[in-house]
Amino acid sequence: MNQLNVPASIEAWISGKSYEVDGMGMSGNQVLIFEDMVLKIETNSEGAEKQIKIMQWLQDRVSVPKILAHEVENNKSYLLMSKMVGKMSCDIDYLEQPNILLEALAEGLKSLWEVDIIGCPCMRDLDTILSEARKRVEQELVDIEDAEPTTFGENGFNNPEELLEWLENNRPEFEPVLSHGDYCLPNIFLEDGHIKGYIDLGKTGIGDKWNDIALCYRSLKHNFDGTYGGKVYAKFNPDMLFEKLAIKPNWEKINYYLLLDELF
Repeated sequence: MNQLNVPASIEAWISGKSYEVDGMGMSGNQVLIFEDMVLKIETNSEGAEKQIKIMQWLQDRVSVPKILAHEVENNKSYLLMSKMVGKMSCDIDYLEQPNILLEALAEGLKSLWEVDIIGCPCMRDLDTILSEARKRVEQELVDIEDAEPTTFGENGFNNPEELLEWLENNRPEFEPVLSHGDYCLPNIFLEDGHIKGYIDLGKTGIGDKWNDIALCYRSLKHNFDGTYGGKVYAKFNPDMLFEKLAIKPNWEKINYYLLLDELF
């Protein structure tokens, strides 16, 4: 072991290189950003294995980081990846040009939906996600303080158990596509106004197209209304996303997947 407390095989790649700690993510994992690499350290080694499996499958299909090294040691997973080039889609340059941003995000969603999902190694249907949600509820891992203000309490659900029961009893029709699973602005990289690639692929697999639409919609809304970042961008309507996708919003499914995400 070494001063970063990483396995020797990982140390061989990063020894002597400077890095920054990423404070943007909400997963609780530790992410170290080097000039041309990213090291993700997490205690959920099973989740890391799933992410590696889907990343390997995606290599020749969509732009994702390349796996440089992976080790599990002391119940921790150490995943070293190439660093995605371009800018996060929540970069101020794109927030100040919402039309370009929306075009790019719609382009990214469509490119995922066009991928042939035959042979995809990860299933993200509702049986799978709700099973994961039940474990989180039973282990009291749901942070209701981090939820939308209307989800719990007055006029909302009394607790995560009640929300889970509602979700299990009100499953919408499944529309399978290749789903990113966390299609939020920090996970989508752009260059010159076009999709450059995707990161944070732990929830990627065969999922419902409206899951990605819902999380993208919420991410847009909160990046522009000041919830994330603190700056308010006036005269922006997240409903413009549906115009770029050329589809009518299915609010029943959007609301369902936003509520489902509250348990994660």
